[in-house]
Amino acid sequence: MNTATNATVSATVDTAIADVSATDEQRAVLQRIAAQRERLAARRNARAQALALRSSHGPAMPHSGPLSERALAFARLHPMAAAVAAGAALMIGPRRLIRWAGIVLPLVAKFRR
Repeated sequence: MNTATNATVSATVDTAIADVSATDEQRAVLQRIAAQRERLAARRNARAQALALRSSHGPAMPHSGPLSERALAFARLHPMAAAVAAGAALMIGPRRLIRWAGIVLPLVAKFRR
């Protein structure tokens, strides 16, 4: 529902509340129900708009920032590659992994400059 529809519904509910022969307490309850419906409709519209905005941009890989943040973004975008890398790291073992990290990390740091 859009804003015009919400206003129409609100006006219809207000006239329905006025037309109904109800006590003041019942009218107050009906007005609270109408207000809650409007809030829920507004929330639904805002959520739909946010989802549309988010889907139009698509996921993106951050170009700057700490290495850990970029690694997490890569893992979210490419879960299979991250699983293969984790499996390979487990197969290699901690000793070789640390040895290779001592060789590769200085090269990566050199290329980042």
